[in-house]
Amino acid sequence: MQRHRLTLSISAEKYTALYAGAVKNVRAVSESGLRVVFPGNILHRFVTHDGVYGRFELCIDANNRLKSIEKL
Repeated sequence: MQRHRLTLSISAEKYTALYAGAVKNVRAVSESGLRVVFPGNILHRFVTHDGVYGRFELCIDANNRLKSIEKL
């Protein structure tokens, strides 16, 4: 299982595009410099009135499938 840590800073306005379906994926760079792409809908539980902010850890299986995301 691979673990990727990253910091997200998505304003409420930008997250609205994800929620509405205009944008489907989030693209970010992990702390190790790897580019990661994941479905934006997995961030729903982390949304506040300000958007999505913080440090997160993605767990990816051997088939590059997202297994979990946790806020650190």
